[in-house]
Amino acid sequence: MTPDLMKAGAQTRVERERRVVPDVLSGGRQASYGRRHEPGSLDLSHGVILYLDDITVSFDGFKALNALNLTIGTGELRCIIGPNGAGKTTLMDVITGKTRPDLGRASFGSTIDLLSLRENEIASIGIGRKFQKPTVFEQLSVFENLELALKADRGVRASMFFRLGGEQLDRIGAMLELIHLKDSAQRNAGLLSHGQKQWLEIGMLLMQDPKLLLLDEPVAGMTDEETERTAELFLSLEGSHSLVVVEHDMKFIGELTQGGRNGKKVTVLHEGSVLAEGSLAEVQANDKVVEVYLGR
Repeated sequence: MTPDLMKAGAQTRVERERRVVPDVLSGGRQASYGRRHEPGSLDLSHGVILYLDDITVSFDGFKALNALNLTIGTGELRCIIGPNGAGKTTLMDVITGKTRPDLGRASFGSTIDLLSLRENEIASIGIGRKFQKPTVFEQLSVFENLELALKADRGVRASMFFRLGGEQLDRIGAMLELIHLKDSAQRNAGLLSHGQKQWLEIGMLLMQDPKLLLLDEPVAGMTDEETERTAELFLSLEGSHSLVVVEHDMKFIGELTQGGRNGKKVTVLHEGSVLAEGSLAEVQANDKVVEVYLGR
């Protein structure tokens, strides 16, 4: 999450309220199978939060994504692996509106066309992205970073006169507990370790109540203890949020797929397409995956 997207989110609130009905704001998971959905509202009644159909992206003749098909379930924690150049970053760029595909369809739930929205609009309807390098306001305290993220959904004028109430204080306190930074609440973010900065940015994203979280190599550069705690954090979010985790650390992937809910899928990308998909054990035993990525 970058500062410009946070500011843009405040400016597009009116547009979002016209387009997205309260199902989105309440999490969407309570949507009834028989409920009528207004055009443009988030429909999760089929149990799928993201559809990517035949997505193709070309750069100067090179196909970064090649007729890629992918679906992510509501509340699912999906791990995506693959060699460098497989299309993982481009995949996230398409979902968040940074890159427009040449062909294909991308939808949030079964009704919201992501390809018709700008980056800031996609962020405002409930898709949060965590880049590999943490982006926090280093001169502000941990608490102030979370407070700023909480207020980013307000109009600019309202933010000038906003004061934290009991509910907001409780929410920030709960987030500090969740991201293991309660004891560092008043510490400047710039003084945190790399792993702690990663947790803080994840907390800032969560303050926006995203329905789908895209996490790009979230444990790169972390210590073993920080990596273990990050796995615990992600597993605690499973079910209440949908998570797509792109990672090269196979030990971390193992911790995610063995904990929490059963039946987690791992998707392997290669040359812009899905090479294999299934449990971690299944993809590790796939000869093609071993050949192009895991090695003998």
